[in-house]
Amino acid sequence: MSTPTGPRAVHAADPDPAAREHPREVPPATVARLPVYLRVLRGLGERGVTTVSSEELAVASGVGSAKLRKDLSCLGSYGTRGVGYEVDYLVHQIGRELGLSQGWHVAIVGVGSLGRALANHSGFAARGTEVVALFDVDPDVVGQRVGGLVVRSAAALEADLDELRVRIGVLAVPAAPAQELCDRMVAAGVTSVLSFAPTELHVPAGVDLRTVDLSTELLVLAYHEQRKASSAAAARTAAPRCTDLLEGAR
Repeated sequence: MSTPTGPRAVHAADPDPAAREHPREVPPATVARLPVYLRVLRGLGERGVTTVSSEELAVASGVGSAKLRKDLSCLGSYGTRGVGYEVDYLVHQIGRELGLSQGWHVAIVGVGSLGRALANHSGFAARGTEVVALFDVDPDVVGQRVGGLVVRSAAALEADLDELRVRIGVLAVPAAPAQELCDRMVAAGVTSVLSFAPTELHVPAGVDLRTVDLSTELLVLAYHEQRKASSAAAARTAAPRCTDLLEGAR
């Protein structure tokens, strides 16, 4: 990654207050890529890189440079030809677009192995979110201290979520209770749900749902492994045939 000197990258002026009241519409696919750009940019900043070209940022983010430039143009950031983008400013711009300055309260429901790992993750605060509550139905788990928080009883889910002004809920539970717990979170004011439950959930209009099914992701990877193995086997089979043709030509 280069750290060129010279003119500072040009970036669009911050929107005025009226514009912030009516945020621009950013395509969902672009929103999904912004956290990747942010992670890469923060890594660059930690290494002292001050500017980065679209090509360098695209390669590090695993996308095409044209797609990256289009994504960033949705934020009003166009960089400077021959100079690129200011790393710090782009971090600020993407963070603002993602709402990281708001300090969103998060609750994790389900404090098994996965829930504990999430509760002990130290990166939430740096990304504009704060885990403020943990819930479980197991009386042996309730009352334990995990990740600096005391596990609460799921019986008090609605009242506690409302009191803590939680807007983002994480479900780390088995399939069977997932929909009921999701419904209860939504009824308590949660408007965004991240589910690790291995089942399809349904939420009302106005509630955003993101599902991470680990078993499904492993099946996708297994598919790709099968394709790679088949291609390798085909290549091994074809190699002797080419040799035979060469021998015949002699």
